[in-house]
Amino acid sequence: MTIANFKKWNLILGWLTFVIALITYSLTIEPTVSAWDVGEYIATSVKLEVGHPPGAPLFQMLGAFFAMFTSESSEIAKMVNFMSALASAFTILFMFWTISNLAEKLALKTGKIAEGSYIAILGSSIVGSLAYTFSDSFWFSAVEGEVYAMSSFLMAILFWLGLKWESELHTPRGNKWLILISFVVGLSFGVHILSLLVIPAIFMLYFFKTYKSINLKTTAIATVLAIFVLAFVFKFLFPFTLKFFSASELFFINTIGLPFNSGSIIAAVILIALFFFGLKYTRKQNKIHTNTLILSVLFIMIGFSSWMMLPIRANANTTINENNPSSARELLAYYEREQYGDANVFYDTYYSNTFERTQDAKQPYKDDKPKYEKKNSEYVIVNKYKNVIPNYSNKHKGFIPRMVNPAAEKMYKAIAGIPENSKRRPTFGENLKFMFSYQFGYMYGRYFMWNFAGRQNDVQGRLDIFNGNWISGIDAIDEIRLGSQQQLPTQAIENKGRNKYYFLPLILGLIGLFFQIKWDKNNFFTLFLFFAFTGFAIIFYTNPKPFEPRERDYAIVGSFYIFAIWIGFGVLALYEYLKNFANKKTIAIAVSIVSLLAVPTLMASENWDDHDRSNRYTTRLNAQAYLESCDENAIMFTIGDNDTFPLWYMQEVEGIRTDLKLVNTSLFATDWYIDQMKRATYDAPPIPSQLKHDQYRYGSLDIAYHIEHPRFKDSVIAIKDFMRWISSESDATYYIDEEENIKEKFYPTNRIRIPVNKENVLKSGIVAQKDADKIVDYIDITIDDRGITKNRILMLDILANNDWKQPIYFTGGANADEEYIWLKDYLQLDGLAFKLVPIKTPAKYMDSNGRAREVSLFDIGRIDAEKMYANINKLDWRNINSGKIYLDEQTKRNAISMRNSLMRLSDAFAKEGDILKAIEVLDLSLEKLPIEKFDHYSLSLGYPEMYYNLGENEKAKQTVETLTRLITEKLTWLSTFSKNNSDLVFDEIDTSLYMFKNLIDQVEQGSTDKDFVSKIQTDFMDTVKLFEYLMPDEETTDLDFLEE
Repeated sequence: MTIANFKKWNLILGWLTFVIALITYSLTIEPTVSAWDVGEYIATSVKLEVGHPPGAPLFQMLGAFFAMFTSESSEIAKMVNFMSALASAFTILFMFWTISNLAEKLALKTGKIAEGSYIAILGSSIVGSLAYTFSDSFWFSAVEGEVYAMSSFLMAILFWLGLKWESELHTPRGNKWLILISFVVGLSFGVHILSLLVIPAIFMLYFFKTYKSINLKTTAIATVLAIFVLAFVFKFLFPFTLKFFSASELFFINTIGLPFNSGSIIAAVILIALFFFGLKYTRKQNKIHTNTLILSVLFIMIGFSSWMMLPIRANANTTINENNPSSARELLAYYEREQYGDANVFYDTYYSNTFERTQDAKQPYKDDKPKYEKKNSEYVIVNKYKNVIPNYSNKHKGFIPRMVNPAAEKMYKAIAGIPENSKRRPTFGENLKFMFSYQFGYMYGRYFMWNFAGRQNDVQGRLDIFNGNWISGIDAIDEIRLGSQQQLPTQAIENKGRNKYYFLPLILGLIGLFFQIKWDKNNFFTLFLFFAFTGFAIIFYTNPKPFEPRERDYAIVGSFYIFAIWIGFGVLALYEYLKNFANKKTIAIAVSIVSLLAVPTLMASENWDDHDRSNRYTTRLNAQAYLESCDENAIMFTIGDNDTFPLWYMQEVEGIRTDLKLVNTSLFATDWYIDQMKRATYDAPPIPSQLKHDQYRYGSLDIAYHIEHPRFKDSVIAIKDFMRWISSESDATYYIDEEENIKEKFYPTNRIRIPVNKENVLKSGIVAQKDADKIVDYIDITIDDRGITKNRILMLDILANNDWKQPIYFTGGANADEEYIWLKDYLQLDGLAFKLVPIKTPAKYMDSNGRAREVSLFDIGRIDAEKMYANINKLDWRNINSGKIYLDEQTKRNAISMRNSLMRLSDAFAKEGDILKAIEVLDLSLEKLPIEKFDHYSLSLGYPEMYYNLGENEKAKQTVETLTRLITEKLTWLSTFSKNNSDLVFDEIDTSLYMFKNLIDQVEQGSTDKDFVSKIQTDFMDTVKLFEYLMPDEETTDLDFLEE
């Protein structure tokens, strides 16, 4: 094969891999919204709104462009998702050409390139790029409208451009590639900063190409310089540019007296002038390198200009306008993610500081950042920022602090081996143990092995042996880490996330890695630096705690990209080792085909089912269920990502239930979000509120403390009077310490009375006329006796000013009393959401032993059966029960609430005597949410008893048979664990046997089929016998309940 033919086939096969990737991702993309941030990104893309910091304006503008290719609102999400699929396919294209470029250099190092070598290089490129195409984590991001797919594309094209620059570095116009690299670096800021992590690798390409004396010392110096360049771009260039704009804006408005935004315009003019004269001068003086450097910075700035969208759209007061970055100063805060705090990865405070909050003796407080607002034609600092943040002593601080989150204290101690009752600061050794064992081991190594060895299932791991681990598919090896792999239950075997690669991708990658180390150390180090920065460095910088809300493997796919390149090199390595055993062309073709079948084809076949999201509408269904639970013109309090972002999507994109006012209680603690809630959105009026902006602005009313006032002792205050106290500017309503310069709002009693306007309750439909006699005259609540934060104050503000004119709902995503404004006794389940009603349904009770108990969220609140039935019938279930769609862990989690709501509705009908509807709803829950497909069997234990009570004995029998089969399968598997490993599974055995016993009790009480009762009892005892080795006669065990 000639060089010309090689170039031709390199081009053709590169585009072929692009087509394969594009077809794969197009066939498996989600057709609508999916969980987590996707709903927000789609919603903010379509209407060019402002998403969460640090922003993705380029992604949003491109998303809006792709959305233009459909006229159907229900298809918009699919088009934005397709944008990720297309970006991912282009990632594979540039990866192919990257591998062929590096493999050609690698082949040259081993000797003269023959025809077989060219074929092996092309085979390497195909195998490596397709291995990445079908890899677990990359494929996940390729089929949803999130930023990570486009970030990977920018990362891939940046490195490919770096190789092009390196190859033409000494040509007259070689630096054109550097200019293009700079432009793409700027564009990366408009998608995700992860793409910038390729900068050190590009710098090393330049170093190895231009520097003659390559040794350990010069390479180390070059690496430090490469990190410096990254830091310059990420931490200096843009932050200081934004600070320059911010300072200019403040100076020209506050000092000179010019109109708002004049300073930003002047700063832009100054910046343009500096670039113009800098380029002109360096060109005139023939300073080529300086000219190129200035031009590079200029093109970075041009790429970064996508950020102009953010203040432009923020000033348009879009519906979604997170952080409201409407000016230069606010844009800087947005970029620096100020709302998330200032974590220091090199020196910070450990969790143990909560045990002893000793402040620094010399400087007990430090400054906050000033918050500017527009007032009277100038910017005014509205917060007290001098000496307001506690500055803790160094006693509980340390170098490279990993264990910093007090909420994760228990898990920190368990992982690091710290005594449970210890209140000391973790040692440096314990700190490193946590970093290497959990962060680099569990949160990186586990993800790496998912992609190149195999994955146990798609359930989030929590350091247990049952979920989220990597496997190989080779039982002898997997059993060393995870215990018995014999007689696995159907639940484990049929989990679509169970993927087995038998170490083949890993082995081929390691062969390629060591082959490159042997023959091309310079490029190996370049790739390793890329690998380290997009893997270990991200883990180090983000400092993950146990446990994150979801798995985070999608953030470190850049390192998997590099390992896939090494997989490609493995093909070339095998060719070089085997080429002398037969015809070289034949060996090259054979090695390529075998590798293609052994790695990418295997990965595709294993991964397809758990990455195929086509025809899946489960997240949309869950969002619809929340929205359709609500009466017209209601206010709904949401909490987290999954009960907020999909709902935003439904309103913003599909225009569904735009009459509802969605209030996210987490964001409700910020002044900019409160301002937005006070504006009408679509068909929803502003929230009813009496507090003014100056009363809740940044730094004001962040918390109100409870300090009991003698005048209010043992008394209840009306909610209107409570809010009048909160909104009062009188010093009598503040705790004041002039010596410490403290002035904080307090409330004199934590007992509040909410009067009930029965006329409005009935007029607004909050309570049906048939239940009018149940309405109470007032509601007394007891709020926190320590203090309440701004978001809770605003929730009370709404309650005080609503006067029961608008229905109020809660999504029920948390159990804390404060999330329900301390009104758990007054809830009504109308679908998935709880409505506030002035009818008491006690959430707390006394058990038989006289102990105070609280009902769980699964049982809280009353039910208006007809209303809930009507809401449930609005749902578009589509194909949720077809068995042909992928039901991931999040879908199954969402189904828990859905199943519980349907079971409660059935029970409500049964109590009312409407047996037909009770059976209909119960049947619906099993039809749409089959037990064996949606896991979480404990909730399904209620079915047999419910069916028996409804006289449906055959259906009860069927559910019992299904549940006992699933439980027996699991117990049979658990019984295969050796006695030495029994401590790993004892809790699971105990729980499963308890569930089995529960079923027997239901059958014994409800069934009239004596043969069936006898059979299930026999099955139970046979199953118990499997664990006789755990229950010696002479010892008492925790399984004694089985003998009852």
